[in-house]
Amino acid sequence: MPAFVCKTCGVQYPPASRPPERCPICEDERQYVGWGGQQWTTVEELNARGHRNALRELEPGLFQLATTPPVAIGQRALIVRTATGAVMWDCVTAVDEASVAALRELGGLRAIAISHPHFYASMATWSAAFDDCPIYVHAADAQWVQYRTPALVLWDGVAREILPGVTLVNTGGHFDGAQVLHWSEGAGGRGLLLSGDSVTVVMDRRYVSFMYSYPNLIPLPATTVRRIVERLRPFAFERIYGGWDGRDVVSAGREALERSADRYVRWLG
Repeated sequence: MPAFVCKTCGVQYPPASRPPERCPICEDERQYVGWGGQQWTTVEELNARGHRNALRELEPGLFQLATTPPVAIGQRALIVRTATGAVMWDCVTAVDEASVAALRELGGLRAIAISHPHFYASMATWSAAFDDCPIYVHAADAQWVQYRTPALVLWDGVAREILPGVTLVNTGGHFDGAQVLHWSEGAGGRGLLLSGDSVTVVMDRRYVSFMYSYPNLIPLPATTVRRIVERLRPFAFERIYGGWDGRDVVSAGREALERSADRYVRWLG
């Protein structure tokens, strides 16, 4: 049976004989149902239509997997390659033999971690391609996981190290379970923050921003923005990699986070 994929958000649902009646992720006020109504596709159909993934190195130990032409929201996956294994951060919906083979050449995947429900994509299929490696999702977002497999790991708390030097941090904000990934050895030991859009890198890449809903322009309160910053203060990071190709703060990432939060709160006032 096919595992249907929502065309608007790109999230894959469990195998079934017919598509689901609705996509709860898109019906939530942080997303939207496509203007043409709820529509579905499959990974196989995307492959047949010519969607392909490309893997490229962004800096030592960090790789990007992105789909052309883009699918749904168009986010990228990031691959952190460490001495003890690789982690896929966020997912793309398209899965093909060539990109699976390319990741195997890097040593495969030890784990997958997802920032928030909009980027779940085909996480179950990616996990299955790599010996059912664990998929880390914060327990506060458990209700949003549509395709549950034994590989799913729901964790609780503020921070969890999933490989040496690779730590998930629950920021909250965009979703209660929104999380970022901190890699202490990235950027030559100065640290990297992979943020999805829990802390989104904006078009002026000296800054980041924070929203409850990006497509519907619903802001977050000042107390939540300050909490996000407080939870990230214990971690050093030189660069921030956001959810889309090129959306990167390339230097002074910690300072950019603080400066951006101050600006956001000021304009809320």
